Amino acid sequence: MGDRTARDQTTRDKDLRATNEYAPPSMLPFPAPEPGIVFRYIATHVMGQADPANVSKRYREGWVPCKVEDYPELQMNANKDGNIEIGGLMLCKMPEEQARSRDAYFLAQANAQMESVDNHFLKNQDARMPLFRERTTTTTRGRGFGSGTK
Repeated sequence: MGDRTARDQTTRDKDLRATNEYAPPSMLPFPAPEPGIVFRYIATHVMGQADPANVSKRYREGWVPCKVEDYPELQMNANKDGNIEIGGLMLCKMPEEQARSRDAYFLAQANAQMESVDNHFLKNQDARMPLFRERTTTTTRGRGFGSGTK
């Protein structure tokens, strides 16, 4: 007769090929994750021009440059200050709690701006010609035509 092995218990060539698919390397390497630390690249140059104002702002936010000697697994050349930099982007780190606090602050700023825009938009609404209207649909059963009653 034939092989009676259950289909889900057989190994298929397609499954084997899926694990060996090519993925291009990342353009910006990150070090191994560290508990309680967040990594991010910040721009030091934009369109070939140095951007010291951006770097200074990020330092004041709490980002600290990563030194090449602290992350030998990246095998990078250091910039003149010994920091990891690739194509105008410098790898920096920050404590995770500080990063969460920073993200919450900017989320609150964005929400306040959206609320302001919505209030300004709805302030100009006229009842005779609404700019925004909630649309609702209803479904009814058992009344009128097709309900099976006379």
